Amino acid sequence: MRHTLPIAPQFYVTAPQSCPYLDGRMERKLFTALQGERAEMLNDALSKQGFRRSQNVLYRPSCAECSACLSARIRVADFTPSRGQRRTLKRNAELQREATSPWATEDQYALFRRYLDSRHADGGMADMDIFEFAAMIEETPVRSRVVEYTSPPRPGERRRELTAVCLTDVLDDGLSMVYSFYDPDRVRDSLGTYVILDHIALAREVGLPYVYLGYWVPGSRKMGYKANFDALEIYKDNRWQPIGDPEAHTSELHPLSVDPIAEQVARISLPDSLPRRG
Repeated sequence: MRHTLPIAPQFYVTAPQSCPYLDGRMERKLFTALQGERAEMLNDALSKQGFRRSQNVLYRPSCAECSACLSARIRVADFTPSRGQRRTLKRNAELQREATSPWATEDQYALFRRYLDSRHADGGMADMDIFEFAAMIEETPVRSRVVEYTSPPRPGERRRELTAVCLTDVLDDGLSMVYSFYDPDRVRDSLGTYVILDHIALAREVGLPYVYLGYWVPGSRKMGYKANFDALEIYKDNRWQPIGDPEAHTSELHPLSVDPIAEQVARISLPDSLPRRG
């Protein structure tokens, strides 16, 4: 009888490129491929250690002299919405949520294009065509869902209107919000905040303890909103800890702030059935 040994994940480092969060800096990522029958197990394990998924890749910032990017998650059981967040929930009470299989549609892409053109016209995804968009949504080796939010039909129409979308991974300990976009014309409705609040409610409904938000970056206006959520934790110094005072975290450069890549990889905890490979 032939036995196939599990393929051990190999870790690589990207070449430096311009940082999308802090002006004048270069970013570098530590990453590994996400594939095979143990992909979900690896995604679960590395998400707990600050990694994020993009299609079939797991990555974590590993910049040469900067450690500003901090993975963030919300403790669902301890979360209490602020007064402003309660108003956001009330303003969007008409929205209906539907979680579907990760399948891209033309309506999603049309909303995605409007969102990018309005909010991120000069970002790294600005030139993404419908085929690349479909790959972002559909190329997932783990348990993923597309969570759609629709508004009541406009006068004279029958179909509900697609208003917000979130690509979400279902981890063993939470929901990971991979990427979300929404109607850019509804600025006053704070749709981005609403989608996070609804994911907290969804995690509570299904008994998952965390909602993973991606990276919080002190000093970055793009990522500052995440610090407004109660019960927020950050992955810092190789452990999850309450964020405390956001102003206490710095984005200053420090030549010793990042350990050598070999040390970073050596500290990564892999599932028991996945041996480490150098």
